[in-house]
Amino acid sequence: MPLSDFQTVIGLEVHAQLLTQSKIFCGCSTAFGAEPNHHTCPVCLGMPGVLPVLNQRVVEYAVRTGLALGCAVKSTSVWSRKNYFYPDLPKGYQITQYDQPICEWGELVIDTPSGEKTVRVRRIHLEEDAGKSVHDATASAGQSLVDLNRAGVPLMEIVSEPDLRDADEAVEYLKVLRDVLVYLGVNDGNLEEGSFRCDANVSVMPKGSTTYGQRCELKNLNSFRFLKQAIEYEAARQVDVLESGGKVDQETRLWDVNKGITRSMRSKEDAHDYRYFPEPDLPPLLVSDALRDSQRQSLPELPRAKRTRFMSEYGLPAYDARILTAERPLADFFEACAKHVSDAKKLSNWFLGELSRLLKEEGTPISALRFTPAQLGELLATVEKGTVSANAAKDVLGEMFRTGRPPADIIAEKGLAQVSDVGAVEAVVDDILAKNAGEVEKYKAGKKSVYGFFVGQVMKAMKGKGNPGLVNELLKKKLGE
Repeated sequence: MPLSDFQTVIGLEVHAQLLTQSKIFCGCSTAFGAEPNHHTCPVCLGMPGVLPVLNQRVVEYAVRTGLALGCAVKSTSVWSRKNYFYPDLPKGYQITQYDQPICEWGELVIDTPSGEKTVRVRRIHLEEDAGKSVHDATASAGQSLVDLNRAGVPLMEIVSEPDLRDADEAVEYLKVLRDVLVYLGVNDGNLEEGSFRCDANVSVMPKGSTTYGQRCELKNLNSFRFLKQAIEYEAARQVDVLESGGKVDQETRLWDVNKGITRSMRSKEDAHDYRYFPEPDLPPLLVSDALRDSQRQSLPELPRAKRTRFMSEYGLPAYDARILTAERPLADFFEACAKHVSDAKKLSNWFLGELSRLLKEEGTPISALRFTPAQLGELLATVEKGTVSANAAKDVLGEMFRTGRPPADIIAEKGLAQVSDVGAVEAVVDDILAKNAGEVEKYKAGKKSVYGFFVGQVMKAMKGKGNPGLVNELLKKKLGE
């Protein structure tokens, strides 16, 4: 059977580093980019005789995430030791949650070409991150170095059910989940630095079948593009294996970015291979009703709900609303600006156009803008009133972006204000028409192309400061239209 006769089945395991200042079981910093092995202590180095102390903020973030995804937040969950040996795991085991996680059975709604789709979230559990093996020129030939700065950084693992049916759905799920976590303030969503990463469990089955095939776990998926490419390649590989009479092995495979293929790393472990047992140095994790209630009350409006509201409240199309609500600071800035203008769609055009261009060119986040939402609203209000032209407003916005100066000061200094006084504009229009009586006759005789000549002459006489709308209105009136 060809690839088109098979159905891809995908489940994602997302690992999100939590935005705490200290690690999950000790007081070491979680800051990224420090010198190797600088943010370490006897606890995260796994020294004998030390005991872990749980970071309360980690629990709060997990509860917040569980509530946002509609999970059941467990009153009691249990820590376990996951035993395996790897150079970047100093204790020889990882403290995690196994059969009793902190959150279970939530869901996330995504958009697909055929409409909305609900993806089930099986569980959310907490664990400590491992260190990092470094393979670079500073190591001797044939050696790798170990950086334990990351060891003990709090991780939240979010495991979906195998509800995703193609690579595009997997990418959409990951993007939507990333947006939710960033909105909640629990993760920065940075795939490049590895603070937000995922593994994909991929299998194939004949279309119409209800029996899943053997799954393979894919790693090294540190971008949305790589996730899509790896899933598509792996699905095709598994179909080729089955079509040639072979059997898909349960294994962990690495996405090779340079070759565009997945490579076998090791056989996929089962739970018994890790010899899980309860963590003896930590009591069960108890979540009180008070903690659950406080986190529920602090939940922000999430991206999907905000997008729907932007469409209904501001009359924005779905495309605009999605972009404007993708990041919480951008959405907040837009709403603050909207209080100062009457046309939200025109405001959206400025956000998606000129403001977006400036932010991208300078690599500036919206939170670092030198001007306030009120000042941007003030500028756009002058365009609505006809005080300045749209082109002049772009120049003013650029100056505000660079200096943070108020728009009124820039407009006054550069003499950008348009003349909107009816009497003043009418006098210029009358003068131009009187001086060009021949052209007026041609226009009235049907040569409509000369209309642009009149507009140009009026704007030239007013040194470009005539209100274009008013100029056109008066010209048409005078020319008998």
